[in-house]
Amino acid sequence: MGRNKKEALLFTFIMCALMVLGMSIYNVALMEGWSGTLVKDVIIGYIPAFVVAFILDVFVVGKVAKGIAHKLVKENDPMIKKIMFISFFMVTGMVLFMSFYGAVLHVGFTSELPMAYLSAIGKNFIVALPLQILLVGPLTRFIFVKITPATA
Repeated sequence: MGRNKKEALLFTFIMCALMVLGMSIYNVALMEGWSGTLVKDVIIGYIPAFVVAFILDVFVVGKVAKGIAHKLVKENDPMIKKIMFISFFMVTGMVLFMSFYGAVLHVGFTSELPMAYLSAIGKNFIVALPLQILLVGPLTRFIFVKITPATA
């Protein structure tokens, strides 16, 4: 979304910030339960995870996901179809990369990494896709429309 590169970057920033927040809360809760340290642990891990996710989104996953989606969706298809395809491919790519990031942080480069990574992919995808489609995507579009000036 966005009419120019600046707006597209702002949209990506908001989307990424909210997805990383939601997935950070989910993953910390998975690892530690709903403990008293949940908020502290989410805050500690948020900035590094956001930086990694934003870089991946802008330079890798976003380009690939949008490229695939644009090959599958026709110009005159409904906007919701375009949004769903882009969301699906973005979530898939980001889950693959960010699950690796999380698995490395959790178990390091040990013999446990392959299983931790595969487990994380499944656990993250089943939450990330509905989070993106039902909550973060619509919320991001709402915020974006409110903070960007409309052009006539």
